[in-house]
Amino acid sequence: MREPIRLGTGIGWRPEIAEAVENLPGVDWVEAVAENLCPGHLPESLLRLRERGVTVVPHGVSLGLGGADRPDEARLTALAERAEALGSPLVTEHIAFVRAGGPLTASPLLEAGHLLPVPRTRDALRVLCENVRAAQAALPVPLAVENIAALVSWPGEEMTEGQFLYDLADRTGVRLLIDVANLHTNHVNRGEDPAEALGELPVEAIAYVHVAGGFERDGVWHDSHAHPVPRPVLDILADLASRVTPPGVLLERDENFPAPAELERELTSIRETLEKAEAPYRPSGTYGQGAEPERDARADTDPDPDGDGLASRQRVALAQAALLSALVAGTPAPEGFDRVRLGVQARALAAKRADVVAKVAPELPEILGDGYRPAFLAYARRHPMTGGYRRDALDFAGHLLLTGLPEGARARRLRAWWLERSGPAPLSERPVARLARATRRTLLRR
Repeated sequence: MREPIRLGTGIGWRPEIAEAVENLPGVDWVEAVAENLCPGHLPESLLRLRERGVTVVPHGVSLGLGGADRPDEARLTALAERAEALGSPLVTEHIAFVRAGGPLTASPLLEAGHLLPVPRTRDALRVLCENVRAAQAALPVPLAVENIAALVSWPGEEMTEGQFLYDLADRTGVRLLIDVANLHTNHVNRGEDPAEALGELPVEAIAYVHVAGGFERDGVWHDSHAHPVPRPVLDILADLASRVTPPGVLLERDENFPAPAELERELTSIRETLEKAEAPYRPSGTYGQGAEPERDARADTDPDPDGDGLASRQRVALAQAALLSALVAGTPAPEGFDRVRLGVQARALAAKRADVVAKVAPELPEILGDGYRPAFLAYARRHPMTGGYRRDALDFAGHLLLTGLPEGARARRLRAWWLERSGPAPLSERPVARLARATRRTLLRR
């Protein structure tokens, strides 16, 4: 395995704090959400950072490497273009699925709009490894993948998180982006011991580390990226740093941005945590603490005799489609899942969906006022997202207009907004496109 790239201490670059990030002392590198960047029109702030020698790493959120389908070639190409435009030494993505359904299940394709956990099974590991290899072959720089936070646990899992990540890195050579805040989230929500996970991890495969804040409500930890980093997360960082010196550590903040001085204090706390942890020497190229975690004797048994992986993909596809449908379409909870926890996750997905739609289409909350959020949450309960957030905003607005909401001046403003953004465009025979055309014809007659 190649030596890791030394990154240092960094912070997540976001447009809302671009100026603050440029002026923070001691920032060695930044990470930017890949889907929010256009290679031909990079933000001036990122270009200035690059000119100063600050490394920029694109962080993908929509590839869905843990999904049953093979990685989308267009998404891979887009991620590669961003890495090349930024001169990045690596790119990162998540061990998660973000959509389910489609041809493998003969059911409608559903979008989660969020990162959902992959079951730690031999089937899911096989699919993930194949998808990671495909991504590695398509990208011009090394790939690192991140462990995610989860509100729900899959029944019948066959491996711990550490074992799952160990086997993934061992079989593919992929680097790992370890989020210590997510380890804390999974400790609170799923009872998993962060120290046990760190003890099983291939620590020499770590590319860098994420640190972030969250909050607890009714016994559930929400990985918000909108609150200060709590002491338990820093303690997990210290534990990790006592095992191996991480090549890079990055502070994430996505919402509720504090003053620059507060960001600087959080970065200082991270540096102090790393300095106090005495990392022992680890010989280059070895994993963990010199011994592999206990492995399932069946882990290398091929459950798919024809060897093409299709059977594994179909099993994973059916399981993921059933879970996502329960979360976003109101279908019954799959057997073995905690129904209460699924309800918490479903509400969290709808709330995030409302927040993101408000960001990509800020005219909607402006037009609808205080009625925006309750109207959208009511809509989301019966209308799963089947495309991106911009499509979701248009579908929501069209739905309101067809049902006679809102009324008066707000209805006229919403109608004008929808008509301006919904066409004309090349005709498509997809059901969603046909519905949009029918909605447009109806509204134009009014």
